[in-house]
This record gives sequence, C-alpha cells and structure tokens, in this order.
Amino acid sequence: MPLQTRELLELLAVANSRPGEDVSLASLARWAHRSRFDLHRKLRRLTGQTPKTYTTRVRLARAAGDLLSGERQVSAIAFDHGFGSHEVFTRTFTRRFGRSPRSYRTRGLTVPGRHIATAHASTLGAAAPCISLYRISLSDRKPAVPLDISIRDLATTHALVIRRRVTRDEIATALSESLPAVFDYAQRHGLAVAGPPFARYPEVGMGSLVIEGGITVVEPPSTALTDGIEAIVIPAGRAAVTIHRGPYDSLPESYQQIEKWMRDQDLSAAGAPWETYLTDPGEQPDPALWETEIVQPVR
Repeated sequence: MPLQTRELLELLAVANSRPGEDVSLASLARWAHRSRFDLHRKLRRLTGQTPKTYTTRVRLARAAGDLLSGERQVSAIAFDHGFGSHEVFTRTFTRRFGRSPRSYRTRGLTVPGRHIATAHASTLGAAAPCISLYRISLSDRKPAVPLDISIRDLATTHALVIRRRVTRDEIATALSESLPAVFDYAQRHGLAVAGPPFARYPEVGMGSLVIEGGITVVEPPSTALTDGIEAIVIPAGRAAVTIHRGPYDSLPESYQQIEKWMRDQDLSAAGAPWETYLTDPGEQPDPALWETEIVQPVR
C-alpha cells in the first residue's frame, strides 16, 4: 500500500517528539513498517531532504534556540537533542551555522533580553519540523468551514522575506524554498524572531501572483541583507482577521469568505493580505486541526 502524506506526517511527528532518541532511517522504517529504500524516497520527496538531513536540521535548530535561551552546558544540550558526543555536536553545529556552539551563545541575539531569547527559541523550535512543508497539498479538499471574522488594530511589523513571482500552483514549492532560507538566515545572524512563518501576497493577478515568504522579527536588521532576503515593514492599521481551520487546499474559500464579509461590512482592502501558519504539520499530522491566521488590512 502506498505511504500517503498523512502517514508520513505522522511518522515525522513521532520522530520530532523524541529529540534524544534514535531517529535513523532504520528506526523510522521499523516504526513505519516499510523498507528503508521506500521510506527514504518518499520522505525526501515530501521534505526535500534526506531523512538524516531533515532530522539533523530540526535538532540543530532546536539546540541553537536552547543555547540562546538558557545557561545549561553545551554537552547537556547536545545529549538532549540526540548527539552522541560534544565533539560530534560541535562539528555538526559549526558546519551548519558557521560558528561553534560556544561562540554562537556568546554572540547571542541582536536584540538582547532573556524573554526575547526564550520567545525566539520557542518560535523556531516549533517551526523547525515543518519549515519546508507549509502549504502542502493533501488532495482531500473539504468544504470551507464558516469563519469567525473580526476587526483588529495591528501594530507595525518588521519581517524578513524572499519575494517570488509564481503561479497559484507554485505557491507550495516557492514557500518550501523561501521559508527555510529565511529561517536559516535569521538563526545564522542572531536575528530575534517574533512569530511563526507567514506568506504575504502584495500582488495578485489572473495568471500569476507575487508571494513574500518569511518570518517576523523583533526589529529590522542593522546590516545589509544577502542571499536574496529583503527586510519589509508592514504598517500598522486596521485589519480583518480570522482563523482558517483545516488543510491548506481550502484556503482560497476562506479568502472568498473574507471578501464577502468585507463587502457586507462596507469595507475595502487597504493593503496586501497575509497568512500566518500557526500549526506545524510536522508535529500535528491531522490536517483538520491545522490553523492558519489570515489577515487582510482594511479601510
């Protein structure tokens, strides 16, 4: 029987919930009752990475957050995240982030403060398992659920994004490339992350659209950005806000509900809409429980 996307997400959820245990391909194959070859191929197709690269990336991201948000010994953090020795952890970490764990901790975040470091670690730790999987299609589209829409006053938001022009069918692919890149850039440069990954749509046309995939940050970076990453400012103002519950495939219907609600309220769009991915499918494999916040600025 083919290994479906839902089953793969359930397997990733198990692996991500056991940070100190063996999550080698052989172990994953035993849990899934599949051959290593079949599982390797399907996980790579889903995540864009080999199983080993995927699990190592998630563990390093979480370990990096722990280094900044506490004072525990590096060796203890390494062990907690499944690294067999301090030396292996240091070597792998340095290769990933360009500096040793001790140097990474000493540099800290560009915005100091224990509460900021704790929030940064929590956000990145939650997003790491699924940073390349947001907007995946499950091919089980269900009717849109009626939304609870309200008006909210939003503060000015700073964010790092990668901007791409794509067709609607390319949204998931574009985000699977841009979100991990922005995520890694923020970690490498000590930028304090303020919230979950998001996608913003500054231009929507009949044949294509412009998508900005990224993460919000506590304050704008003070140095020039590289690797195609841009800093943007989303201005303060009123917005229609709602929570879409369910698979990403039904997000278009939720946007249509918002548009109808705005017409009924005699409101018009005052800027680009965006969606924030509140639920990590890498930890919650049931798409019925996924939550995505949709924000549409209005006037």
